[in-house]
Amino acid sequence: MNDIRFTPDELSTLREHGVVLFADRVIFDAQPPMPRQQIDAVQAQCAGPVPEALLALWLQTAGGRLDYDLSLEMNGNLEAISWNELFWNGSDGYHDLQGWIAHELELAEEAAQEGGTAWSGKLTHLPFGGFEYTDRIYAVVEPGAGHGQVIAWKKGLPPAWTHALHEDSVNTIAPDLMGAFAALHLEEDPLAPTGDYFSGQTLLEYLDDRHEEHGLDLDLMDKLVAFYSRAVADWRSPLAAGTLRHQPSLARVALRHAIATDDAELVAELAAAGVDFDGPLQGSALATDVAVGHGAFAAAAALVRAGAPVAADALRNIDGQIAPELTSALLANGAEPNVAAIVKCAACGAPASAHLIADACARAGIDVQPAFTADRDAMLLELKTTLADKHGHYLGQEGLAERIEHLQTFQL
Repeated sequence: MNDIRFTPDELSTLREHGVVLFADRVIFDAQPPMPRQQIDAVQAQCAGPVPEALLALWLQTAGGRLDYDLSLEMNGNLEAISWNELFWNGSDGYHDLQGWIAHELELAEEAAQEGGTAWSGKLTHLPFGGFEYTDRIYAVVEPGAGHGQVIAWKKGLPPAWTHALHEDSVNTIAPDLMGAFAALHLEEDPLAPTGDYFSGQTLLEYLDDRHEEHGLDLDLMDKLVAFYSRAVADWRSPLAAGTLRHQPSLARVALRHAIATDDAELVAELAAAGVDFDGPLQGSALATDVAVGHGAFAAAAALVRAGAPVAADALRNIDGQIAPELTSALLANGAEPNVAAIVKCAACGAPASAHLIADACARAGIDVQPAFTADRDAMLLELKTTLADKHGHYLGQEGLAERIEHLQTFQL
């Protein structure tokens, strides 16, 4: 599996189906190579040479799509970077190469004017990939020590987005494009996903369509999927070897898997292996935050038992029937009680936990009853409005109705 090679004929067939292999990664919906005159036009807009690896990519495909995971530290958060698109000329949407170049040139000119400095009229950072308007990937084209580096930019979201990045941020992915492609990985096996949405889903659907509607040979498709799956992060081997604690990025993948599968035994095994549970796991959320928010209550309890830190606002994202034992453990280890958590527990059918939090609120000097009534009525109105709209909701019609009933029957 680790040494999968394609014949020239197989590569040619894949190309006919919009698939290109570059730097050991799969590009699909791949565009034709970029004509030399278009490359020259981009080069003329740059402060220095376009990196050789990016030229090599463009000579294979002028753009396409990727379907991998990528995380970077940004402004104290651990952020998932959406690098799903490789920009190309002639696109009508967010992945238009010349459109993004024009955008960057405009921003650079405005910045120079505001700063009262002269501007060369050339790009120092060339945008060549990303996702819509929220994530962007750049190659540094300014001469100097940083030339060729691949940089990620992510847009900050409004404060209402809990644990999200709240200001635009950047970080370096790798010193060159080959390193950036190597950083792309799969946290889960796309053929055995732990959830409904996973990296690899879009590529597999694309390949299914190419097979069913366009005649892509099934054996070649399976071979490509096996090649693609080599990017699955292997945390199990270092865990078995006792070295996982020395590989924090892999350890975080293992911890996210434990939470996604609500596997308390794996959490305990990671703790015994010396894996560090401190620091953000998803955005600014700690591991316990992520587990509680995903309803992975067995994993959350195991994390608390293992001494994982508990954030003061750990109770704010409850979205399931949390047991009173876990609620007590969270409160005893740093979670601060609040009335919104009482309402959420009541709505989710966890009355014992709601009463525990209410008691803790009272001990903290909070006048619980009026605040609870106001928050409960607001949530009831929101739930009833959503139910009446009959639009898709993750809880479904029955789930919404159940929460309404729980709230209406709960008594402090």
